[in-house]
Amino acid sequence: MAGDESLAKIKGRGPRVKWRPLCAFTFHVSRITPLVLRHSSRAFTLVEILFAIGILGMVLAAIFSSWTAILRASKVGLDAAAAVQRARIVMRTLEDSLLCAESFDLNQRYYGFLAENGSEASLSFVARLPESFPRNRKFGDLHVRRVTFSVESGAESSRQLVLRQSPLVMELDKDENEHPLVLAKYVTEFKMEFWDTRANDWVDEWRQTNQLPKLVQLAPRLADDANSPYRPQQECTRIVNLPARVVRRDWQIPGGPRGPGTPGGPGTPGQPGVNPGQPLPGGQPGTINPGIRQQ
Repeated sequence: MAGDESLAKIKGRGPRVKWRPLCAFTFHVSRITPLVLRHSSRAFTLVEILFAIGILGMVLAAIFSSWTAILRASKVGLDAAAAVQRARIVMRTLEDSLLCAESFDLNQRYYGFLAENGSEASLSFVARLPESFPRNRKFGDLHVRRVTFSVESGAESSRQLVLRQSPLVMELDKDENEHPLVLAKYVTEFKMEFWDTRANDWVDEWRQTNQLPKLVQLAPRLADDANSPYRPQQECTRIVNLPARVVRRDWQIPGGPRGPGTPGGPGTPGQPGVNPGQPLPGGQPGTINPGIRQQ
């Protein structure tokens, strides 16, 4: 303290100043008591856990079964659409080729109309095919071709309908013979019927190879897959009216002998000695032969 007073006197700060602490700290010591833990609820038992796992398994099984059902239905729908598309392509190709069929009496060795039913069914004729016909680019400008539809053995021991083409007066090339165009697989039957004007009824065998039938009825049967060959899923039937007729021999020979009913030949209405309405040789009263203009 003496030092403080002397220091105050030296500095000239006046009388003695008593120093006091600005704040006081108080420490309290309390007794620490042990904490007693008490359980407010019980844990899951083994039975409850197993029951929850069983419910979860049933939910997952329901989701999985629904997903598999959706996939199965989608596959069935796609297969059905593909089968309908295949049947449509087959019928469209057959119809387009038959509508373009042609034949000339003077060259029957090239224009024969050949058809055969049975397990090895086939249909072959000559047609002037359009540019939209399958594989038309391969043959260029040779639009008059012989088309042959046939049922042959394919992969998986199934039957398939194939198409081969060759230009007129030319043989099949190696590629066309070994790799024909497959129109449809799993063909169980390819049936054809032809309208016979003589019998006035449908026949399943066409023997007049030098003539074109007036009507052709096509009835292919297509199965869904190789496992159901005897349960056809697609059975199509279509009747095609061939617009073409065989071009007669005397119409092909320029300046040759003209037969009765031929343009410019005997038996034409308006010629001397023939009364209008008189039956033409080999024809019916009132009929007009092709190429004749009635006076």
